[in-house]
Amino acid sequence: MKQFFLASLALLAATAHANIDSRSDAVAQYAVNTYQDAQIHTLANMVSFPTVNKNGINTPDNPDFIGFKALLKMKAAALGFDYQDLGYTVLIGMGKQTEKVTIVTHGDVQPANASKWKKSPFEIDSTSEPGKLIARGTEDDKGAIATALYAMKAIKDQGIDLNNRIELMIYLAEESDWGPLEEFMRTYPQPKYAVTIDASYPVVVAEKGWSLVEPTFNATSAQTSAYVSELKGGAFKSQIPEDASVILHNADTVLVSKLKHAASALNAVEFNFSEQESGILISVKGMSAHSSEPESGENAIAYLAELFKGIKLESNSDAQTIHFINQLIGLDIHGKDFGDIAYEHNFMGPMTVAPTLIERDGNALTLAVNLRRPVGKDEAVLRTQINSALANWQSVNKAKLSNIDIVIGKPMLLDSAPHAQALLDIFKHFTGDKDAGFVSIGGGTNAKLFDNAVSFGPSMPGKRYTGHSEHEFITVEQLKLNLKMYTAMMIELGNM
Repeated sequence: MKQFFLASLALLAATAHANIDSRSDAVAQYAVNTYQDAQIHTLANMVSFPTVNKNGINTPDNPDFIGFKALLKMKAAALGFDYQDLGYTVLIGMGKQTEKVTIVTHGDVQPANASKWKKSPFEIDSTSEPGKLIARGTEDDKGAIATALYAMKAIKDQGIDLNNRIELMIYLAEESDWGPLEEFMRTYPQPKYAVTIDASYPVVVAEKGWSLVEPTFNATSAQTSAYVSELKGGAFKSQIPEDASVILHNADTVLVSKLKHAASALNAVEFNFSEQESGILISVKGMSAHSSEPESGENAIAYLAELFKGIKLESNSDAQTIHFINQLIGLDIHGKDFGDIAYEHNFMGPMTVAPTLIERDGNALTLAVNLRRPVGKDEAVLRTQINSALANWQSVNKAKLSNIDIVIGKPMLLDSAPHAQALLDIFKHFTGDKDAGFVSIGGGTNAKLFDNAVSFGPSMPGKRYTGHSEHEFITVEQLKLNLKMYTAMMIELGNM
């Protein structure tokens, strides 16, 4: 039934005329002519607050979030909107209508490694690469917040009467903890229409489920033959890791030569061998990406493990972690070696599997393996297959994992979205892409918490998504296009 629905939806999308109200087009152009510079200025103010959630500090008590919310409150007042600070969630609204359109965003961001940025990641860099606005949060998700505010302002300026209230929802822990929002949604009246602006164009009607497998290795060895230590890699669980390293000990010249030869063949990443007092430091430089799109990056952890494929090492925690990655994941991103877990859906595509973070606690190493699963396989079946693969790996390798955490996220495939076609028409109108259709993404947004939410931008199809990477940016031209489309979206849905 779902396949039939999607086929019908795709046919409708392909044949529909991209018609929008003439007022929407006119106000969209007014928005860009009037507020393009203002939205860039506001975005610069927003990214200056390093709104990264920290362990041990509740978001509402974090000074960076307090400052960010003060900015939002000031902007809402200046633009003429109502403002509600509800702790983890901020609501900025226009209109007193009973029914509403909720535009869903988030104001928290992922960590950033300042050493990898030409300027501070929390300062707009508009000069290093002309045409780009480089900073943490520009694409995910503060650019979208700034755009939404000025789309609302343009509509207000022009005195457009709407049937539905426009309510901008800004959640402040999307990257780390959905719990407070899930609790908030128990009492938040479901809107007439909901749109997340935290994903991709043209219109996202399906999202994979964010899932995690976290085994912990805790083993020691004699350290008399070749062994490895200080295994490191990754920055956070939802990023394809850009860096990984390990120290190799007791290696003879034959082994070192063999590893260097193998490294030369793995030329998608950069290897470096450095003599240390206690051994040889082997480091890998890959390319970070959002873990929902592992194909967009080069996974440094996976490549470091690949270097040691077939190499005999003493079986300590570090070596076990490397062998685990080699044997169950390798360089494949679809879990084909991870027992029987691999599968795909004809619209949503295959499940993806990526090692993203190695964390150390004394001798114990915990490996985060981030999965993005489509519909098509029951959660209980997938969990059983994961446990079976882990049990088999332990048996074959005569190893004992000291702890295993498994999280199975729920994918979303929307069977009905009354506003999806209107959004697609808007995209076609402003881009000229008459062949645009509905899409599925690997990422998971807060759309899952609404009855009928779909996602609409801000990332363009065919372009590498930079959110969660160490080179996050949004272009000036993309902000301009977003402002046109979000203005038209609010008018069209506001009158549906």
